[in-house]
Amino acid sequence: MSAPHTDVEQVEAANTAFYEAMERGDFEEVSALWLTPSDLGVDETYHDPADAGVISCVHPGWPVLTGRGEVLRSYALIMANTDYIQFFLTDVHVSVTGDTALVTCTENILSGGPAPDAGEELGPLVGQLVVATNVFRRTPDGWKLWSHHASPVLAETDEEEGEEPPS
Repeated sequence: MSAPHTDVEQVEAANTAFYEAMERGDFEEVSALWLTPSDLGVDETYHDPADAGVISCVHPGWPVLTGRGEVLRSYALIMANTDYIQFFLTDVHVSVTGDTALVTCTENILSGGPAPDAGEELGPLVGQLVVATNVFRRTPDGWKLWSHHASPVLAETDEEEGEEPPS
């Protein structure tokens, strides 16, 4: 087992690699960063997914996705429909216990889709604030994602700020 500060640095690097791969639209790297049954020493042809540390993902506004197939399809879909995405991570906190690590952070996301007129420029850029929890497991090949859960942060509107509290 490595030193605690080294574990934290390795988890931070794996977390950063995940977001950078998303920004580049590198589906192969995103896939490689997720836990597989073989990472846990389980024969993938003869396993019960419930016993193999099934991965899970919750994107903002989506239902829970479980299993590599569902999770990776969701990333393929997001990448296919997003021409530009950039993550500015803030409030990053890493906690490591044994072979499991927990990362909490705020994803300050800037994204853009295709231009409405099918032009060569991006469509309008949209900002979104999301809080995320990423769970990693230590494998022989390094730290890999076990679960990602992201929820939108609801901002107060100007109307709500000026309203009187209910009596």
